[in-house]
Amino acid sequence: MPTRQRRPSKLKQFFITLILVAFLAYMGFSAISGKYGTNNRKLIIDDIKQLEVKTALLQTEIEEYKKKIALFDPQKLDPDILSERALELLLMVQENDRIIILDEEQINQ
Repeated sequence: MPTRQRRPSKLKQFFITLILVAFLAYMGFSAISGKYGTNNRKLIIDDIKQLEVKTALLQTEIEEYKKKIALFDPQKLDPDILSERALELLLMVQENDRIIILDEEQINQ
């Protein structure tokens, strides 16, 4: 029973090699100058630093709001804030307050 073996085609091997080299070139290009490549690493690090600064600013703002909220605690109510809120809610003023009355035209401008 004779068997017949064929030699691999050199053209087929050439195209497979060409496809693999093209794929490796694409992957190398992507690793260097892609969206997350080494060239954009500096930009990403700068973005991280900016976001850390923004996070710190927002954290200080949160702490300020927590302090303001703590002032409304019934156990630790500040008399100054209480009188200020009462005057504001009752639309009353004190003797030393100055009142400026504006027309609607001045308000809309």
